[in-house]
Amino acid sequence: MPLITLPDGNSIDFPNKVTGLEVAEKISKSLSKQALIMSIDGELKDLFSIIEKDCSIKIFTSRDQEGLDAIRHDTTHIMAMAVQKIFPGTKLAIGPAIKDGFYYDFYREDPFTPKDLEKIEIAMKEIVEKDEITRREVWERDKTKDHYSKLGEKYKVELVDMIPEGNEVSIYYHGKWYDLCRGPHLLSTGKIGKHFKLTKVAGAYWRGDSNNEMLQRIYGTCWPSQKELDDYLKRIEEAEKRDHRKLGKEMDLFHFREESPGSVFWHEKGWKLFQKLVAYMRDRQNKAGYKEVNTPEILDRALWEKSGHWEKYGEHMYTSKTPDEKIFAIKPMNCPGHVQVFNQGLKSYRDLPLRISEFGKVHRYEPSGALHGLLRVRAFTQDDAHIFCTEDQITEECLIVTNLILDIYKDLGFENVILKYSDRPDLRVGDDNVWDKAEKALLDAVKASKLEYTINKGEGAFYGPKIEFVLRDAIGRDWQCGTLQVDLNLPGRLEASFVDSDGTKKVPVMLHRALFGSLERFIGILIENYAGKFPFWIAPLQVVVIPISEEFDAYAKEVNEKINNVGMNSEVDLKNHNLNYKIREHSLSKIPLLLICGKKEVDSNSVTIRRLDTNKQENMELNLFLKKFSALNKAPSN
Repeated sequence: MPLITLPDGNSIDFPNKVTGLEVAEKISKSLSKQALIMSIDGELKDLFSIIEKDCSIKIFTSRDQEGLDAIRHDTTHIMAMAVQKIFPGTKLAIGPAIKDGFYYDFYREDPFTPKDLEKIEIAMKEIVEKDEITRREVWERDKTKDHYSKLGEKYKVELVDMIPEGNEVSIYYHGKWYDLCRGPHLLSTGKIGKHFKLTKVAGAYWRGDSNNEMLQRIYGTCWPSQKELDDYLKRIEEAEKRDHRKLGKEMDLFHFREESPGSVFWHEKGWKLFQKLVAYMRDRQNKAGYKEVNTPEILDRALWEKSGHWEKYGEHMYTSKTPDEKIFAIKPMNCPGHVQVFNQGLKSYRDLPLRISEFGKVHRYEPSGALHGLLRVRAFTQDDAHIFCTEDQITEECLIVTNLILDIYKDLGFENVILKYSDRPDLRVGDDNVWDKAEKALLDAVKASKLEYTINKGEGAFYGPKIEFVLRDAIGRDWQCGTLQVDLNLPGRLEASFVDSDGTKKVPVMLHRALFGSLERFIGILIENYAGKFPFWIAPLQVVVIPISEEFDAYAKEVNEKINNVGMNSEVDLKNHNLNYKIREHSLSKIPLLLICGKKEVDSNSVTIRRLDTNKQENMELNLFLKKFSALNKAPSN
């Protein structure tokens, strides 16, 4: 006689064992129609799962993230079912739900084409229409492996091999088709609805390893309603227009080459943008009391072993052995180097907090398939800083950092920021009592900020808990950028200490802090957020002066010189092209201001201003122009 406790605290007593669907029907008929999956004592389960003992239950619908994820997971299965129906012999790998959609990896000799995706979608809708019943079976591990071996499904065999011997295996049927899966799944194929769309095919190495076979990954998206699907597809269309790789080429900012995968070749304008952000950040950090340093890019393996990075992070590090048999590593992060700076000279409690910053170039190995323009690289620059402080200073320093980060994001146009608090991961260094202290201190700071936050269980760094600052851009996408981490482990491992007020030596707390995170990645986010149309103060090339004909070249050069002299970035276009061609060319490059110079402008010592994305023109006296736009050439907080 199970007693079912509901999320609101109310309970329902059933005389016999019961399914989740029956519980939903008991609560309300309307809920039973919308119900998709449930949780039993916090564990997600199918609605057809049997409940035999007292427990707490929550029912999820498409309005819950758990329910939406289940719809997308089922849609993945339905897609794989359709693929094997249309293309017999296609081998299955894995197919999870992901943010905003799903994918499935297949092995097939012939590549999937856009026409194939259309056929697969039609077949998927037919399967949904049939409303095939879903059921779950539990097989023995060895039986499962033997079964898939006979079918030639070698990727499924590998997945079974990862399951410990003696464990049972979960198999889900949708009608007669089945897949190896832990679930949970919906009651039938009709429950997913028809609001889905297959979006693209991409290559993906099996298990993300470039040494393995290349599979074909079909991506799709799925939503509870047609309106939500349509809205999402519009966002994707807009995102494609804003792709920083496309705009970076059009604006002549940067490029990549196979000779140095994951490393950026900055062009003049791109490097100006980079340096503008560095100068802005340097100014903000100077005012906030940071001391900028620079540390070596290559350090002995022994230091990385001592810090704990070698064990936890070694596979992502680039290494080199010298003729004298020593092993060095290119730094993937700046923290050990900053501790070495702190360790120079005796430190007192009066020196704390000590804020050390660096625009440090770091290198991390990422699989080639994971690289993505500026957003995922192997060589990047961190606007890194480490704050050495006492335990009593943790909360205040975390608040100061949080306010600085939010203020900087506001300057750059990001006012919608989400905080995510992450506590200890399974793989970590340090004692649990140290982690207890670090987690409490950081969470106290999060609460003191009065900002909304979510908790990511187990997602902290291996040396301490962290806050992630997530930006929401102009088209509603979220980007994780800044981080703040409390570290009570690394300073002790690297023998950092200070003399406290009682004359004893103590180990400082170390706060790891990055505001942009990676400057390269942040620039990619900026490009996409603004669609390349930067605010005037950070635009890499702000003004192009265009003489109507050669007769006015001298005046255009004079105007250009005066603009550069007041600190704006300006060029004069003397190429032998007509005016309309030049306007189109510079508009494509997203230049904020074009200044037209002809006889009228020479006679009146003025310029005619043409702003980006408008055909309207405005004539302005040159000195007034210089004064007005010099004032705009500053960060909003200045």
